[in-house]
Amino acid sequence: MSQKVRVRFAPSPTGPLHIGGVRTALYNYLFAKKNDGVFILRIEDTDQTRYVDGAEDYIKNSLDWLGLAPDEGPGYGGDFGPYRQSERKELYKQYAEELVAKGKAYYAFDTPDELDQMRKSYEAKGVHSAKYDSNTRNEMRNSLTLSESESQALIAANNNVIIRLKMPSNEEISFSDIVRSDVTFKTSELDDKVILKNDGMPTYHLANIVDDHLMEISHVIRGEEWLSSTAHHVFMYNALGWDTPKYVHLPLILKPTGKGKLSKRDGAKFGFPVFPMEWQDKKEDVLYLGFKEMGFDTDALLNFLVLLGWNPGNDEEILSRDKMIELFNLDKIVKSGARFDFDKAKWFNQSYIQKSNNEDLFPIVSSMLSEKEINVSENFIKQFITLMKERVTFFPDFYTEGEFFFNSPNEYDQKQVKKRYKPEMDTHFNRIISDINSVSGAEEMAAKVKGYLNENELKMGAYLPLLRIMICGGMKGPDLFEIINLIGSEEAINRIEKGLTSFQQITSNIS
Repeated sequence: MSQKVRVRFAPSPTGPLHIGGVRTALYNYLFAKKNDGVFILRIEDTDQTRYVDGAEDYIKNSLDWLGLAPDEGPGYGGDFGPYRQSERKELYKQYAEELVAKGKAYYAFDTPDELDQMRKSYEAKGVHSAKYDSNTRNEMRNSLTLSESESQALIAANNNVIIRLKMPSNEEISFSDIVRSDVTFKTSELDDKVILKNDGMPTYHLANIVDDHLMEISHVIRGEEWLSSTAHHVFMYNALGWDTPKYVHLPLILKPTGKGKLSKRDGAKFGFPVFPMEWQDKKEDVLYLGFKEMGFDTDALLNFLVLLGWNPGNDEEILSRDKMIELFNLDKIVKSGARFDFDKAKWFNQSYIQKSNNEDLFPIVSSMLSEKEINVSENFIKQFITLMKERVTFFPDFYTEGEFFFNSPNEYDQKQVKKRYKPEMDTHFNRIISDINSVSGAEEMAAKVKGYLNENELKMGAYLPLLRIMICGGMKGPDLFEIINLIGSEEAINRIEKGLTSFQQITSNIS
């Protein structure tokens, strides 16, 4: 019987969840659901100096909003907790000491100044960015160069005591990656990473493999930036006699230009969000916009993200969540970076809104209107949604692009008014008012008004655009007579009369 699929998304609470992290969470989630497995959230907060208050709640709120709620994790329950590494501190020391006992790690006592001096001495020899490794460790203060009594005394005094891995000097470490096939690192190129810090907290490298082992993680699905660390992790797995999980290193999400990794700065530069929800950076005093606040449908966002680095194997682009789960396969993850195309993200969102039924859109639009203190009937809102949903890209567009359904315009497209309006047209507009008042229904109204214009040999292209400007303030909007039918003939007539007065004032100012 094969091992049960257990995967984890393991962010650090050092800030908001980046959209690249959302994609990692999504791939883990889909793989777990596809294989009747378990999706775990683990908070990797071993670096307390970089901890940001509120970041963990932000991560959890984002996953909940996206519908990617974990099966296990802090606040979600589970039998493998605690799920915060800071609450597992006592677990790690024994494994670090076991590695020391096996000759795979050692104690180091170097001060920051001594480490700096080592690097400077190598720079003087022409060796830049010298590492603490098999070439330099014999020159440093550690349990490999000091006597046992000296080492024990320093350990007892807890004087700058850390534990480092003892990487072999001239070997190779190989592992298989589902995306990148066989990967090999030469140990001569690897540093002796710190695995236990002076405060007793583990570094990412030790905590990561211990937790993955104890939580019975079957597959490690993470970004390719961790690929270079995997050799150290495999080294520790082998040293401790544990089976390694299967590795899947995901391609980078690239800037819209295709050059370089997408960063939070790119959002401001290119004018789109890079975080799922808005984030207030207190240190920088900057409010970062989120996909939620911009008005993205969660399924549209996930549909867009799933295709950044994965190919379903067919030409389908619109994929429901169930379809994603059905088709998701680790073998179809690509190696090359995926360019972040925000226009494509907008297309997905627009497509999802258009195919949504009115019942699903109603609570979103209704809530939006309530916030604007607009009170209209449920039937009005549903008809409004029908008329507008083909014309919006984001949820807030329902109001910003359709405000004229609720408020008479106070401003008009003056350029178009000056170009099209003449005072002698008023007689005909007054007749149009009469026609609108005499019929009901958009089709009858359109037939009546257009019939009048035809009978009097008046151009549709002269009168209907001006009529639209009176009703909407500009040239935009769905079918004009559907708008008039929804807002009601009384409101429409008031707007036409108000518009005619304003048009006279606008055109009287033409020099």
